[in-house]
Amino acid sequence: MSEPVLARRGFLTAAAGLAASLTLAACGSGTGTTSTTGTTAGGSPAPSGSAGGGPWTFTDDRGRKLERPARPARVVAQVGSAAALWDFGVRPVAVFGPHRLKDGSRDPQAGNVDITKVTGLGNVWDEFNVEQYIALQPDLLVSNMYVKDTLWYVPEKSKDTIEQVAPTAGIMLTGKSATEVIGRYEALAASLGADMKGVPEAKARLEAASKELAAFKDLKILMVSGGADAFWVVNPPEYPDIVHLTAAGLDVVKPSKVDEGGFFQTLSWENADTYDADVILFDTRTQALKPEEMMRKPTFAKLPAVKAGQLYPWRAETPFSYQGYAAFVEGLVADLRKASKLP
Repeated sequence: MSEPVLARRGFLTAAAGLAASLTLAACGSGTGTTSTTGTTAGGSPAPSGSAGGGPWTFTDDRGRKLERPARPARVVAQVGSAAALWDFGVRPVAVFGPHRLKDGSRDPQAGNVDITKVTGLGNVWDEFNVEQYIALQPDLLVSNMYVKDTLWYVPEKSKDTIEQVAPTAGIMLTGKSATEVIGRYEALAASLGADMKGVPEAKARLEAASKELAAFKDLKILMVSGGADAFWVVNPPEYPDIVHLTAAGLDVVKPSKVDEGGFFQTLSWENADTYDADVILFDTRTQALKPEEMMRKPTFAKLPAVKAGQLYPWRAETPFSYQGYAAFVEGLVADLRKASKLP
């Protein structure tokens, strides 16, 4: 596995940012257990839209035209994809990727997915129970992609076997806006027979909240993630949520130099003051440092935005649904209303 891919995975999974050494360890980050609750191989699937309706086709973001004689009813999804599909009314029978925390509660990445009603095929990187997947007799597997043709959290060692069991659909995240990604999940959910309940209202909420962002165009915003030994400054064009925010009028700092792979710039905590900002949005993912932990780093604590209390959450795990993004943008608008331009 190349260094760019390792670095990207270490940041994207927020594996505490333990510099290069723990980027490798991200392969084993998480709770270390696999959920086995929910639908079993012999049980009834959670409904994901009615089967039937004649032949089913869908072209994914790899350019693959997927075809089945009937609409897929038994869908397995990477947890981020499952969270998006769930909000559109699709109920996967199983998920893989971080969905259960150490205390047994739902990982924020799972969104509104009821983890007690789905089978867990794996909860950490490189963990995917292929035998259990086969026993579920899936009709379709869905996953996000950060790199084209690479399904997120599908282990390289098992990829060929997994591909032979059922069609797989990849939805690309990198270089797109959140609304583009949401639109792709909307199209996929519609093809799966989802009822789309609540979609028009949530879409209107998102559009209204997004228009309000233009009122904060004079604020310089820095979006970051913290680890024990690393401070990551994200590169806006690579993240669908940030592409959406900048298109709506926010001025998000773009690092002058990014690591190979393009997703972020890695700084030491001593250099956390490299960029000026009026507002800092911090990564809220489970394994990223909390604000109180970051504020123990002297250089970070002295930043003007931190001293002014203009440190607000960046909810990077928001599901790619209108419901998810409406809540995210509404919350961000509420936070930015409390902020002001700093001297």
